[in-house]
Amino acid sequence: MTTERADHEYLVGRIVSGGEIIDDGVVAFEDDRIHYAGTRQGFLELVGTDPSAQNWKQSDQSDASSVLIPGLVDIHCHGAAGHDFSAGDEAANRQAAEHLHTGGTTTHLASTMALPHDRLLAAFQALNPLAEEELIAGIHSEGPYLSPLQCGAQNPDYLREPDEDDIIELLDAAAGNLLTMTYAPELKESAMLVDILTTHGVTPSLGHTNADAETAEASLELACEEMASAGFDGYSGKPTVTHLFNAMPPLHHRQPGPVPVVLRKAAEGNAVVEVIGDNVHLDPQIIRTLFALLGSSAIALVSDCTAASGLPDGDHHVGEASLLVQDGTVRLESGTIAGGAGLLLDVVRASVAAGVELAEAVSSATTTPADVIGLADEVGALRNGLRADCLVLNAELSLEAVLRRGMWLKKKS
Repeated sequence: MTTERADHEYLVGRIVSGGEIIDDGVVAFEDDRIHYAGTRQGFLELVGTDPSAQNWKQSDQSDASSVLIPGLVDIHCHGAAGHDFSAGDEAANRQAAEHLHTGGTTTHLASTMALPHDRLLAAFQALNPLAEEELIAGIHSEGPYLSPLQCGAQNPDYLREPDEDDIIELLDAAAGNLLTMTYAPELKESAMLVDILTTHGVTPSLGHTNADAETAEASLELACEEMASAGFDGYSGKPTVTHLFNAMPPLHHRQPGPVPVVLRKAAEGNAVVEVIGDNVHLDPQIIRTLFALLGSSAIALVSDCTAASGLPDGDHHVGEASLLVQDGTVRLESGTIAGGAGLLLDVVRASVAAGVELAEAVSSATTTPADVIGLADEVGALRNGLRADCLVLNAELSLEAVLRRGMWLKKKS
């Protein structure tokens, strides 16, 4: 991956960050930190009318027509470029992370699928070196404690009930890098699971569930109480909900299931919902309605991207699965949607196309997920002192350049 240090550079363009838009904006970087983000006039007042006199150089990566947004933060992605984070292959994990970074996802969790216990341990251990090098922000374990009735693309043979010894072994294997875990609250020992996870600083994420409304509500309330008791300093302190609407019963007026409970808890500020806003997993009407009802602070846009991300349309064999990639969608041979083929920037564009305001979509792909994983004081906004992560987009929101930790990863053509 070609990189180049951006030292004492500044970008010009339309800033979209923190729910706000600054049309005549400047974002200045010094080493790996943001030095200034705001109006051009404010920048000139800070450094003088001749920035070059203070060693500030205007970057050639942007111009006045550029759109400048924070590096994207994806808390649910399984791999990319033919490589799956569940495979336990450190070299392949690095290639997947590089693909994500150069595609604009500058911070992300590596999501694993349900696997036999020994293979899940190995998958965690192969991800730990990347977490130590901050190539990934941590691990999201999607399972194995999920409902076989709502397994989606998960292998039902690998799903199981929570077991205390197994959970502790998983936490030990992750060496503090496990940040979120998806679980079905109707499983017999789910309360024990939530207690152990929160005690170890892991955010519970309700999902892949066939629970009724009462069970879902009790579990989310327990998760909130346990997270408050455990502290979760620097984190949002809210449980999350794995890809809302997907892999759970649909809302019915006489059999409500978990959906209305989740919506209510999110509206109250007691949960953050993941939304795969690609207009495939959810209809555009649903995406637009969720933002209207909940606001960006309760929604984390996610890609749920798979190893098929970055692969051409057609049939592919990835890990144990045969996948069909077509028009940005990944499906199993059965026709079941098996995650996304695009990256988080594609989801942001799709959400905007669905009618979501750009500033709201960007916040849900940056500020909100950064808060979920305890990195709001490092990433997720263009603000003085935060990490120098910035995407340069054109007016159509296509990617022009990526700055990650003050290093250019993708040159403007």
